[in-house]
Amino acid sequence: MSAATSGLPPLLRHAGWVLRGNPVTALAMLGTALLVLLALLAPWLVPYDPIASNVRMAMQPPSAAHWFGTDQLGRDILSRLLMGARLDLAIAASAVGLSFVVGAVVGAFCGYQGGWLDRAVGRGVDVLMAFPLFVLAMAMVAALGNRVENIVYATAIINLPFYIRFARTEVAVRRQAGWVEAARAAGHGRAGVVLGFLLPNILPNIAVQISLNLGWAILNAAGLSFLGLGITAPTPEWGIMVAEGARFITAGQWWLVAFPGLALMLAVLCFNLLGDGLRDILDPRMRT
Repeated sequence: MSAATSGLPPLLRHAGWVLRGNPVTALAMLGTALLVLLALLAPWLVPYDPIASNVRMAMQPPSAAHWFGTDQLGRDILSRLLMGARLDLAIAASAVGLSFVVGAVVGAFCGYQGGWLDRAVGRGVDVLMAFPLFVLAMAMVAALGNRVENIVYATAIINLPFYIRFARTEVAVRRQAGWVEAARAAGHGRAGVVLGFLLPNILPNIAVQISLNLGWAILNAAGLSFLGLGITAPTPEWGIMVAEGARFITAGQWWLVAFPGLALMLAVLCFNLLGDGLRDILDPRMRT
């Protein structure tokens, strides 16, 4: 152990060891951080107005003036990609955050309480997961309207079962542990034990699921927009850009689909690989 790392907390030392031994995880973490940074700074980074049309510059291939080319209305694709990243990440983060908070709390109480509450919620989760989840999201957005908040709610609902089941299982395993009994003996009520002791104890494991769900949520938002049920034009969004560009790919305008499709693929890949890295970092069995 070097002198530079000897003073770091054990978790950070272990994270550094994992990242040094797994360059793919380090690259995914770097890519995720870069994606988030670009999304946050997008309004100040875009070289052109992402929704301003200029028909004289329509269908221009990638060049020094337009690095990723222009679309059928002369809009700069790079500018639309950056603003689309901001929107898609905002939808994914809001939906996953909402489903995590609600699902983890409900699942934790079910796992701790057991009995009729656990059975009722379990049957509800089984019914929800019996439907194809993307089709369920399509139905909810079609019924409620394709506003951003409805896309967030629909994406959050289809992610709920994962957190409820995960939290219920993890808490059910720990509810008879000695430190839980000590918390009850110290006078903590049911809510205090669940929220103050059991839920924080399982958060590192849920962090892996959060990373995976972020990738799925981005795909869900883009898929809804691609089918015309999500964000509507002219708002810059990756799914819309792929849908609009697909009409022109046979004519040789490959950049209309290639760049938004590549951005979508890389974003989901980074979040999935980040989940694998978080599992290695947070798994106490891998710490020596």
